[in-house]
This record gives sequence, structure tokens and C-alpha cells, in this order.
Amino acid sequence: MDKGKNELKISQMEKEAYNFVTKAKYPHVFEPGLTREVVEEISEIKKEPEWMKRFRLKSYEIFISKPMPNWGPPLDIDFDKIRYYILPDEVKARKWEDLPDEIRKTYEILGVPEAEKKYLSGSVAVLDSEGVYYNIKKNLENKGVIMMDMDSALKKYPDIIKDYFMHIVPPSDNKFAALNGAVWSGGTFIYVPENVRVDLPLMAYFRMNMQSEGQFEHTIIIAEKNSYVSYIEGCTAPIYNESSLHSAVVEVYVKEGAHVKFTTVQNWSRDIYNLNTERARVERNGKMEWVGGSLGSRVTMLYPSSYLVGENASSSNLNISFASNGTWKDNGAKVIHLAPNTNSKIISKSISMNGGVSVYRGLVRVNKGATNSKSHTQCDTLILDDESKNYTFPHNEVLENSATVTHEATAGKIGEEQLFYLMTRGLNEDDSRALIVLGFLDDVMKEIPLEFSIELNRLIRLKLKEIGGTG
Repeated sequence: MDKGKNELKISQMEKEAYNFVTKAKYPHVFEPGLTREVVEEISEIKKEPEWMKRFRLKSYEIFISKPMPNWGPPLDIDFDKIRYYILPDEVKARKWEDLPDEIRKTYEILGVPEAEKKYLSGSVAVLDSEGVYYNIKKNLENKGVIMMDMDSALKKYPDIIKDYFMHIVPPSDNKFAALNGAVWSGGTFIYVPENVRVDLPLMAYFRMNMQSEGQFEHTIIIAEKNSYVSYIEGCTAPIYNESSLHSAVVEVYVKEGAHVKFTTVQNWSRDIYNLNTERARVERNGKMEWVGGSLGSRVTMLYPSSYLVGENASSSNLNISFASNGTWKDNGAKVIHLAPNTNSKIISKSISMNGGVSVYRGLVRVNKGATNSKSHTQCDTLILDDESKNYTFPHNEVLENSATVTHEATAGKIGEEQLFYLMTRGLNEDDSRALIVLGFLDDVMKEIPLEFSIELNRLIRLKLKEIGGTG
């Protein structure tokens, strides 16, 4: 393995705001390929407890034994060409000024320090395989709220991590969950004590910097009884000509009466396979909200799921996906109703253009005994040309006669009458199309925190212009 002082050169800034490479000195850059020795060495470099090392090795065995999923988009991934661990620096800073200049400048370009100053309660910054920065407001820290990168949490709170790590997403769940269990690095750990409300959002920003890179962060959120927290993830990477892999696991524990809002805005470059497993366990009177915007990546497979295990538990899944220029967005949601009077709502908005493929793939299951449960699914698609495609694969399993489960789906194109009307009001054709697209997405956009909805609005407009408009 090459662990020399590798130095990356800054590439010329291109049109996309996020398409730049950070100049950094890397103490550890593994050669491509995954073996048992790679897994052991990751654990040794991190100085992990023995139980985590054993867990990694068990997960590795599960990973190599499981076949690739064959029911979704084509996954042309060569696991022997992926780098499974890249350490950008040994530092873990609590102040932005304590970071090496080039790493700090990266997050300044992305706007993270400014966002933290203006409207966040705390933030975590992850570059390549490691968290390089974490901080949380002092008043929340005094109330017992914890927010830090997962590697720091494992060192500081090993017993808590052991109690929750991969309990609702076990390595046996799927091939990519097992891969995460074997080589995970980075991610966010959040703990909110009973009756504590975190009014301003917490945020993590994940940045991939190298080509042929794998990023495998693991995030755990624990919201104790009657607490509230809103968490936002941002994700970007520069464009290369070789494939990279992002395969994260998210576990959210919503205790009795707690409320968690999890928002993701992903703008990965088009050479990344984005294959994640996200799951929440929701107890009595708890509420889980998933809000997602997926704009980048060659292939995305993402189906945030909620297990409603307590009476009156509820969940909502609101998602936007944008498939363009031959990319494939396979998004959806899963909800398992396990207790009486549970409620769920799924709203999926997908856009396909310039040969993109968008898919809604979902599961709603109401178990016997989950009396008077209710679930509604709404899938809306906007197809902007004759080359693009959309598919909807809902799957409902209702084992309780008193349950109410509904599903509706629509697919359409931008009407010439709509365009004509807006253009007669003084808008040009590109702005008219953008206005119609953003109006179509409004149900989800209004649920995204204001500053991020503005950014998502800007990114969608850039997408529409970037690849030649919508017509």
C-alpha cells in the first residue's frame, strides 16, 4: 500500500461550483482493492477496540458472500479499482482556523463555516475517509447534546456506539450494508437527551476529493424521549473520468415522543455510484421525517425506511430526484407499520431529461395487529423529452383489515399552453421551463430549510441550463 506523502494538485476550476480538487497531504492512501488485510489495517490505523475489528471482519465475510443486487439499475462496479481508505490529514479540529489551509479553504468555498455561523447549531466536515472538523454550540453541549464525527465518538463513547452500531441496519441486510460494516470511516454521531430541543439544524458536509475513491461514512442519530433535532447532509465531489463509490449507512433511533428531521441534498458528480442504506426505528408517539434532493451521481439507489414500532408513531418521506444525461435515479421509500394507529406519508417527485432514467421503488407493509394504521403514497413524474424514462414500482402489503393504504401516481410533460402563457407574461423560454419545474417540486421544496431550498433551487436551474435546457 502506498502511504507516502501523496500531494494532490488543484485542478483548473470548471463551470460547476463544486468541481475542484483540494490540495492536501495524505498520510495514508491505500492502493485499490479490498482484502481481509485492508480491513484489518483500517482498524489498526484508527486504533479501534477489538470488538470493532471483529465486527469489520465479520462484515467483510458477509460482503464477499453476497451477490450483487440484480433487480435495479445496472451496477458496473469493479471493487478491485476502488480505494477503501484515504486519510486527508491527522487533524480533528474544533475551530475552522485550526485546519490546514487547503482543507479549510475547501469548506469555505462550499460555504460551510458561513452556514454554521448564521443558521446552524453545529456541524461536522468529512473529507474523503475521515472527519476533519466538528463543533456544536456551547449551550447545547451544556445540555448534554453530542455531535461529532463517528471515529471520535467511538473513542469517546465506545459503550454507546457498541449498543447502537448496525443494530437496525445489520451487515446481513444487503451487500452494501456489509461493505459499510467492513470499511466504514467518518460519518456523524448525534445524541439528544430527553426533553431537549435543538431548534437550529445540525449539519454534516461530505466531500469526496480523489478519483477511484470509496466513501463509506456511518451516521447514528439518537433522539431520546420527547426531544427534537433537525439534521442536514450536503454531499459533493469533483468530476473525474473514473468511477467512485459512495456507500453510506444511516441509523436513526427515534425514542418515545421524539421528532427527527433528516434532510439530504446530494450533488455528487456523474462518475459516482451512490448506494446507501438509511433506516429509522420510531417508538410510541415518535415522528420521523426524511427529506431528500438527489441531483448528481451516475446511479443512485436510495430508499429511506421507517419501522413504526410504537403506537401512534409516524413517518414522512419527501423526495426530489433529477435524472439527466444518461444518469439513473432509483429512489423511493419503505415503511413498516408494526403498531396500532401508525401513520405514514410518501411523496416522490422525479424529473427525467436528456436520456435520464428515474424510478420510484417503494414498499409499504402493514403487519397484522397494526390496527387503524394509515399510509398514503404519491408519485409524480415530469418527463422533459422523448428520450428519457420513468418507472414506478410500488409494493403494498396490507395484513390488517382496519388499515387504510392509498397510492396515486401521475406522469406528464410541460404543456405548450403553460409555456405560452408564461412567455406572454415576459419570461423567456428557459426561465418559463425552470419556473414550471420548480412549481412541480414545490411540495418537497417547502419542507427543506430555507437556505438549502435556495441552494437546491439554484442547482436545479444550473442543471436545466448546463445540459442544453429542457427542450
